[in-house]
Amino acid sequence: MVVSTSLDIAAFDPVKVTQELIRCPSVTPDREGGLNVVQRHLEQLGFTCHRMTFHNEPGSYEVDNLYARLGTEGPNLAFAGHTDVVPEGNRERWGDIDPYKGEIRDGILWGRGTVDMKAGIGCFIAAVSSWLGKHQDSFTGSFSFIITGDEEHEAINGTKPVMQWLEQRGEKIDACVVGEPTNPLEMGDCVHIGRRGSINTFITVKGKQGHVAYQRNVLNPVPAAVAMVTALQNLSLDRGNEWFEPSNLEMTQFETAACAENVIPAEVKLRFNIRFNDEQTGDGLQRLIRETVAPIAREYGTEYDIRFRVSGEAFRTDPQDPFVALVQDAVEKIANRRPRLSTEGGITDARYLVPHCVTVEYGPLDNTMHQIGEHIPVAHIYELHQVYERIIDTFFEGQLRR
Repeated sequence: MVVSTSLDIAAFDPVKVTQELIRCPSVTPDREGGLNVVQRHLEQLGFTCHRMTFHNEPGSYEVDNLYARLGTEGPNLAFAGHTDVVPEGNRERWGDIDPYKGEIRDGILWGRGTVDMKAGIGCFIAAVSSWLGKHQDSFTGSFSFIITGDEEHEAINGTKPVMQWLEQRGEKIDACVVGEPTNPLEMGDCVHIGRRGSINTFITVKGKQGHVAYQRNVLNPVPAAVAMVTALQNLSLDRGNEWFEPSNLEMTQFETAACAENVIPAEVKLRFNIRFNDEQTGDGLQRLIRETVAPIAREYGTEYDIRFRVSGEAFRTDPQDPFVALVQDAVEKIANRRPRLSTEGGITDARYLVPHCVTVEYGPLDNTMHQIGEHIPVAHIYELHQVYERIIDTFFEGQLRR
């Protein structure tokens, strides 16, 4: 069945769509209209849009999400992303640039969220619009957009429950592109097919506060905490593998409750993060951490509290899946270089998509994401738009020949 939008489709300019999104100061969770901008453009293209709000986890916050679909038959090509951004930081350090104005200077588009990831959203919307303008009378598949208002913070009331909602409805997605920034140096550097997992650990080592000169009356938690840190950092987790670098533990907090220089603190707080590959699991690392710190606490006679937060498990798309090569080919065609397959970088919502469909990530340069002065060359936006349209063209090539 041919998709008919009964619309006179005019291609959107990816730069202008990106500017509209930047002008929404959508710090997590997006309540500043970013999703409205996406929905307005997609409805103009004939998409059916579903807005859904989730607040599933106790202690979390309400998050608005969007699922949009054009077409009812397969194959269904999806784009996933987020309209929320991290805070802009010290506004004075932006100089005379307004991080939410979407201003272009000397061929550079400035603003919070330019690369992470409003340019990606703008480019895919524009790519769909330009492609439909050429093929709407012969197109028989489906397009979908999965856009959340919270990826940068807790990310628990966003893409994950949206995918559960789609599964309950029997919606099938065949392949998905996530528009996160993926290129470290130049456009065409990397296509991401996976990411490491992430686990944060919080330990409070308990002692007994007192005067430093009266050791018999106190229990200093610092030596036990130092021993724990040493043991944890000496762990040899793994050596990595063909697709992942070795798992890595980084201490991020060592804080005592000392209130004066002659007072032994009542407790020490430790915090550390492990980015782990697919040779580890969140549950397995929790067991290892408990087994490492428990004997130290017994040795020093201290008590401790420990809790964990697993942001996501390591994941990887099969590098032999034809869609991976399709995306590589599209990038190479436009960027004139063959992108390598990568699992580097921070965790993304692709982790919620991989269990449902083949998923790859490709987007702008990552060198200014989350930074003061975040920006993207306008030329990169148009190049990304071309890559996305090439992906669409190749993906639906077989359907157009029928």
